[in-house]
Amino acid sequence: MEENTTQQNTTTEISHDVTIYAEPIFSIGNFEVTNSLITSWLTVLIIIIFSVIIRLKLKKIPGKFQHVCEVVLEGALSLVDQVTNDRKISKKVFPLAFSLFIFVLISNWLGLFPILGSMGLLVKEGASSTFVPFLRSGTADINTTLILSFMVVIGSNIFGMCIVGIWKLFNKYVNLEALGSIFTKVWKDPSVLIVAPISFFVGILELIGEIAKVASLSFRLFGNVFAGEVLLASMSAICAFIVPGPFLFLEVFIGLIQALIFALLTTVYFTIASQDHGEDESHEENKNKGLASV
Repeated sequence: MEENTTQQNTTTEISHDVTIYAEPIFSIGNFEVTNSLITSWLTVLIIIIFSVIIRLKLKKIPGKFQHVCEVVLEGALSLVDQVTNDRKISKKVFPLAFSLFIFVLISNWLGLFPILGSMGLLVKEGASSTFVPFLRSGTADINTTLILSFMVVIGSNIFGMCIVGIWKLFNKYVNLEALGSIFTKVWKDPSVLIVAPISFFVGILELIGEIAKVASLSFRLFGNVFAGEVLLASMSAICAFIVPGPFLFLEVFIGLIQALIFALLTTVYFTIASQDHGEDESHEENKNKGLASV
């Protein structure tokens, strides 16, 4: 009996459950540092080091490394051009979109490295212990993807204010000009009584759409990356060596695709915000007037 009790006390069950929330690693006062936050800090550190190395190696006659970097940047800029159709807008949007692409890509991949992902600590809970990895993909934490999405949506609207003006952007969401046209155009065109309220409520729908962009960007990225971690953990539980291999390469590819999608959607949102819809509407009105006079 004594031997059985001592064996039960010495043997503990170790589990590794992938939780939907990031696990805390240590605390600085009341501030808890989670494994996803550590990954985000490490991602920023890698980007800073890589940027300094590229800056120090810049030469008038590019070497192989600089040539590869220039080819990548030129290809990425041409891809942004296909979205904006304007090189001036592309040059303004490209630094942010490409920076987000690099950050999301490295953050997606850091949690997939076998050596780094297997490092962690054991948290004892009664007779069992839970393994908590030191690194978890930063984008597998909903807090990270939410703040990135807020930054993109708010930044695109600030960008639109700088390009088309504060008043025009405000009227895009709260179309006071449409309501005012009821009193100025109703005698010439009675249909404005129907069109103006519709235009006003369309602006309200645009405002709701901006909020939906935050949910769309954040949950898409978080859902795909988190699902990949759950898949890898499940495959590792079945067979720790051979089975997870193909799924690991699949998640590397998915991490690249998700980073590309996030960067392209950022470019799309900034491009839409920089367009002056009022000029398009006035152009259409002048065109219709010209056709009517003919």
